[in-house]
Amino acid sequence: MHLEPLMELDPNRSIPEPLPDLPLPARSAVDDRPVKPGDLPLTDAAALDAPPMVEVGAFNLHYGNKQALHDINLTVRKNTVMALIGPSGCGKSTLLRSINRMNDLIDGIQISGSVTVGGQDIYAPGVDVITLRKRMGMVFQKSNPFPKSIFENVAYGLRVQGEKDKAVLEEAVERSLMAAGLWDEVKDRLKDSGLGLSGGQQQRLCIARALAVKPEVLLMDEPCSALDPLATSRIEELIFELKRDFTIVIVTHNMQQAARVSDYTSFFWLGRLIEVGLTEKLFTNPRERMTEDYISGRFG
Repeated sequence: MHLEPLMELDPNRSIPEPLPDLPLPARSAVDDRPVKPGDLPLTDAAALDAPPMVEVGAFNLHYGNKQALHDINLTVRKNTVMALIGPSGCGKSTLLRSINRMNDLIDGIQISGSVTVGGQDIYAPGVDVITLRKRMGMVFQKSNPFPKSIFENVAYGLRVQGEKDKAVLEEAVERSLMAAGLWDEVKDRLKDSGLGLSGGQQQRLCIARALAVKPEVLLMDEPCSALDPLATSRIEELIFELKRDFTIVIVTHNMQQAARVSDYTSFFWLGRLIEVGLTEKLFTNPRERMTEDYISGRFG
């Protein structure tokens, strides 16, 4: 289905090149829908003055001889939602995985620059990666509940940390399921397998599992890409509620979703951060011509 772009552009206007000799990627059907002003969230004024929670400075990452991220500088403020948008393969997920050092598991990774979380340089010598990851929750594109009961799925992280007190576990499971908007749907069947839930429920179960250990930052890698519109809407409502207690970084190919849920948006292209700013300003009055062309659907 063809939809008109967000804004009228000169049909003879050429697509800008940020650097010479870099080919434009093929256009993606996922981002083919325009963003409407009504999609844009109302950012709390307090978010503008919130202290930084995640700071990325002059960050470069190579997979062997291939450079995937180029001199990234980005600040994510506490209790805000930062959306990372851009075409497939532009480095969004690579940056997200760098924030909790999941890329360490890949052979041949080379990095330079810094990433700080809550003021701590997470790549400094002597940093305990296990302790670091306890400070962050991770929600993946495809829901991945364990083949355990709903209760044990949520309690898993606490048990790994050594928690054995039944009352503590029960309180944490209820609190986390309520925060994930799932408690009322499963409170009478906590012993049932988490694999028996619907796709949207499974994703919220994974969010509850991430929240149980009380992380400071919640990282979400396209959490709604495999969900139907109703389940997607529920996850988006949940993100809006969760930012009161957590700092959230979300990767999404859906620009309407970025406009609906985020306070700030970053646009990436071929491993480079082209523009970052308040979501409302970036979608309605971007500074960079390439950003304007991307969000209006001229390429991507």
